Amino acid sequence: MNILLKSATIVDHVNKEILLKKRDILIKNGVINKIATKLNTSGKTKIIESKNLHVSIGWFDTSVSFGEPGYEERETISNGLHTAAKSGFTDIVLNPNTNPAPDSSSDIVFLKNAAKSNATRLHPLGTLTMKSEGTDLAELFDMRSAGAVGFYDFKHPVQNANLLKIALQYTQNFDGLVHSFPMDMQIAGKGVVNEGEVSTQMGLKGIPALAEELQIARDLFILEYAGGKLHIPTISTANSVKLIADAKKKGLDVTCSVALHNLHFTDESLFEFDSIFKVLPPLRTKKDSKALVDGVKKGTIDYITSDHIPLNIELKQVEFDNAEDGSIGLESAFGIANHIFGMEKAIELLTKGRERYGIETPLLQEGAEANLTLFEPKSTYSFEIKHISSSSKNSIFLNSQMKGTILGVISNNQAII
Repeated sequence: MNILLKSATIVDHVNKEILLKKRDILIKNGVINKIATKLNTSGKTKIIESKNLHVSIGWFDTSVSFGEPGYEERETISNGLHTAAKSGFTDIVLNPNTNPAPDSSSDIVFLKNAAKSNATRLHPLGTLTMKSEGTDLAELFDMRSAGAVGFYDFKHPVQNANLLKIALQYTQNFDGLVHSFPMDMQIAGKGVVNEGEVSTQMGLKGIPALAEELQIARDLFILEYAGGKLHIPTISTANSVKLIADAKKKGLDVTCSVALHNLHFTDESLFEFDSIFKVLPPLRTKKDSKALVDGVKKGTIDYITSDHIPLNIELKQVEFDNAEDGSIGLESAFGIANHIFGMEKAIELLTKGRERYGIETPLLQEGAEANLTLFEPKSTYSFEIKHISSSSKNSIFLNSQMKGTILGVISNNQAII
C-alpha cells in the first residue's frame, strides 16, 4: 500500500530542522520512502490531504483497559484497538483487569495473538500477584518472556510491603517494571470521593489525600532499599508530586503518570451526584489539579494517560456509592491534552514513554517504518456520544470542549483514516 501525505506539518522534536515545517511524505509498503517539499505520485498511491494536516510519530498510552476476555460486552480487543487507532494511538499498554486476569505466560500469549494484524499494537501487562489477590507473586519471568511489558495488580495496592520488596528485587534479574497503585486501603476505607469540603457538603465518605501519599512514601522507601524499577500509575495529589520529585532527586528509578481527567476536573464537578465523575483515584481539589499540571510541565510527572476504562451502563447508572469507578478516555485524550498544554507539548507528552516499557520509539525519517498519527490541532467542538467509538459510553468528558481533531493513523502497514 502506497500513501502520499500532502503538505503535512511535521511535529517531531527529534528532527529540529523540519519541526513545524510542511512536507510531503511518501509511504511505500509501510515504510517512509521519501520526505520532501513536494512529491509527485506514480502508480497506485492513496493521496491524503487536508486543511491544516499535521503529522507526528504514533501516540502511546500507558494505561488502557478493554474487557476481553471475560467482559466482552464492555469492549473487545478488536474494537478497542480500532478505537485507539481512531483516537490517534498506535501503541497502548493494556491493563490486566480481565477475567481471568493475565497471571501466566499463556494468558499473555493469548492477548498478543488476539491483537495481531491491527494497526494499533497492544503491549500487555501481567498481574504482579496471582489473580491480583496480593498474596503470591505471579509468573513474572515467564510472562516477561512471553511479551508482558510490566506487572500490575490493576487499581489494587500492594498491601504487603515485603511482597513489593521481593518483586522489586526479583525483577532486576530481567529488567522488569513493577507497578504499584498508590492507595492505602485502610485509610481510604469505604470512601468514594476526595475527602474535603465537597465530600462534607455532599454527605459522601471521603478518600483522604493521605491515603495516596502514605502509600507512595512507603513504596519509595522500599524502592530505595531494594532497587529495581517502579512505576506509580495515576497519582492525584499535590504532595504526591513533591514526594516523587524528591525521590527523583535521590536518583531512584521511579516514574509516574496522571489521568487526564484528574488534570481537567476537580471534585467540584461532583455536586450533581453524577456517577460519571466517580473515578479512582478520585477527582481532587483545584490546588491538586494545578500541582499536577505543573508537575507534568516540569517533568516530575512522566506520562499523561487516558486511563481508559470501559464499563457497562448498569455499572454507572446506579446510586453514586454503588457505581463502579472509571471513565473511557481514548477518544477525548488529544482534545483535552491539546486544550491544557497546547499542541507541541501535548504531542511531546502523547509520544513519550515507550522506552520505559521496553518498546522501540518510532522515527519520522526516511527508511523508518511508518508509525504515524495524523491530526488537525485547531478545530474546537463539544464532545458528544457521536464521537465515541468504544462499545461503552461512560465518558467523563461528555459535553466538554475539545481542541483538535484526529484524522487517523498509519501503522503496521495499515491506514485507519
